[in-house]
Amino acid sequence: MASDPSAPSRTAGSQTLARGLRALKAIAASPDGLTIQEVADQLEVHRTIAYRILNTLADESLVRRNEDGRFRGASGLLGLATAAHSAMRAAALPVLEEVADELQATVSLLVQEGHDAVALAVSEPRGTSYHISFTQGSRHPLGLGAAGRALLAWHPPAARDSDEIRAVRDQGFATTFGEVEPGAYGVAAPIAGTDTPACINLITNRKELAAGATGTIVAAASRIASRLA
Repeated sequence: MASDPSAPSRTAGSQTLARGLRALKAIAASPDGLTIQEVADQLEVHRTIAYRILNTLADESLVRRNEDGRFRGASGLLGLATAAHSAMRAAALPVLEEVADELQATVSLLVQEGHDAVALAVSEPRGTSYHISFTQGSRHPLGLGAAGRALLAWHPPAARDSDEIRAVRDQGFATTFGEVEPGAYGVAAPIAGTDTPACINLITNRKELAAGATGTIVAAASRIASRLA
């Protein structure tokens, strides 16, 4: 039987889907976002094709176009990430909430996505009028901040590891100052036993709190790991 020339091509549909996924991954991996032309160049397609793909992704709230004309990840990505790590998030939330209240500082669960550290869950302390805060879904490059280093230390030892990453792996936690948020201290510990690199992270502007919180953060990482076992 002859094929219907008016029927949509499954090959063409697969190609469009593949291009959309490549565009989405490229935008998610770019902290500064991408222009339509940059997406077109990466996909090796005409600008009009890239424009249609980006519009479709924007209609699903997976990307957004900012005032500077660059496309960045949008809220729909957070729903996908949350669904993908639902068990980990459910196991971590009670621990995050307890530690945030105990330390009176914001505590979060971060996972590695490509070359970024992404906040999968954020717990803010109750009963305090001032604390540093950031949103669920926030991301920053690996290697920056305590969380980025803790995520790198989650991986098995490798010859390319820096001395900083080896130290984090040996002591079980990372501490940094002002690398992601100016004036903020970070304390993070890798969470063992997860399917993807994950860590618990504390952010505060109080030096004495950060210095005294390492044991609490390491213990919290261990508690989350035990809840996932």
